[in-house]
Amino acid sequence: MIRYTFAVYAVQAGEVTLERLWIRMDNQQDKLQQQREARRKRRQRNQILAYATVLVLIALVAVGIVIGVKYLTQWQEQKRQEEQRQQESMQAQLEQQLGSEEESIAAPPDEPEVTPEPIPELTPEEKLYEVINAMIEAMPLEDKVAGLFFVTPESITDVNAAVRAGDGTREALTRYAVGGIVYDKKNIQNAEQFQEMLGNTELYSKYPLFLGIEEEGGSVSPLASAGLIDKQPSAADIAAGGDAEAAYQAGSGLGAGLASYGINVDFAPVADLANVDKSVMSARAYGSDATPVAAYVNNMVSGMQEQGVTACVKHFPCGGGTAADTHDGLAVSERSAEEVRSQELAVYRSCIDSGIQMIMVGHTAVPSLTGDNTPASLSGIIVTELLRNELGYGGVIITDAMNMKAISEYYGSGQAAVLALKAGCDMVLMPEDFQEAYAAVLEAVQDGTISEERINDALRRIYRIKCADRLSQDE
Repeated sequence: MIRYTFAVYAVQAGEVTLERLWIRMDNQQDKLQQQREARRKRRQRNQILAYATVLVLIALVAVGIVIGVKYLTQWQEQKRQEEQRQQESMQAQLEQQLGSEEESIAAPPDEPEVTPEPIPELTPEEKLYEVINAMIEAMPLEDKVAGLFFVTPESITDVNAAVRAGDGTREALTRYAVGGIVYDKKNIQNAEQFQEMLGNTELYSKYPLFLGIEEEGGSVSPLASAGLIDKQPSAADIAAGGDAEAAYQAGSGLGAGLASYGINVDFAPVADLANVDKSVMSARAYGSDATPVAAYVNNMVSGMQEQGVTACVKHFPCGGGTAADTHDGLAVSERSAEEVRSQELAVYRSCIDSGIQMIMVGHTAVPSLTGDNTPASLSGIIVTELLRNELGYGGVIITDAMNMKAISEYYGSGQAAVLALKAGCDMVLMPEDFQEAYAAVLEAVQDGTISEERINDALRRIYRIKCADRLSQDE
């Protein structure tokens, strides 16, 4: 089309021939092609130059980074070496200065050197208390409070007669970490059953546990009555024989039998004097004269505790000084303060001197000592002023069973438990309603009615007994 247009134009103009026109047109096309090729080559050259420039710049930057890092590393190393030289110089100056001061204050050559006194090594007893304190410190308050209760298995499992320890016991001891469980004839079926129940109960407890029973001999012998251990004579029968050694043999026999089932606390022997007409303790006491009674009591305690069973003498201060029975209601002793101190307390002084570890305070009221009819177990005058302070007793003080009518007819379970602990007792035995008693004591500690240190103090005495085997191992 282009050629045709130029040809027409050339013919009309009459300037050139058709052939020459075609040649000119071809030449123009060649030039245009050459120009396009030249432009393409320039673009390629420019691109190559641009790429080369970028690569050169990248290389320069990389070299700069390498040089900069090397310089920074050298600078840091130089700085570190300089600081080290400064520190060494300062240390040398300080040592030189201290050396000069030591020379200036050095003691005369003839003055003897002072040897530091060696730190005394802890005794086994002190080591034991360190362990006990650490254990108590780690306890939550709820467990501390529960640890002050010595209860029946029924009171924590809500069954009528516990004869086995299964999931119910496990859950109960997880919820209430009680300090002790006491068993009676309704919990005993046969030897295998009783031993298994106690073994599982001990296994389920988070802390060392008292497993107790009231096995005195004579008519108060639940295990012997079930045929599980040999029956021992009553205290009155032993005393009638006139041989204090018989009390030791009875205690040893009881201790061996109880220990074989896992029992570690026996609420025996009776340390009361049956010294009033128709004394409620006539058949259960060793007599009315303090001196021989003390010998019988201490012998039975020795025989029992040599078998690994903790004895608990009872019923402080004068459970035999009345004809009334605290199981049935209020019991008041008319014994004078002078009589009690010179006779009944003489037995307990002897027991304390012999190292008795647990004393039960009875519920008998002694107005000559307290000025009113407050049960002894709830009286601070009896528990703290008389037993703890005057007689200097440092062991565990436990109440008599709090479900007795001498308490339950006049006090609520919570009120009685709080009063007993405030009076100075360390453990509360068998409250009529354990959960009510536990909740009341916990609240009393939380609101400051009873201090937590008071609770800790009681637990130290309790665990001193529970952990006694550790002390014997250390020795």
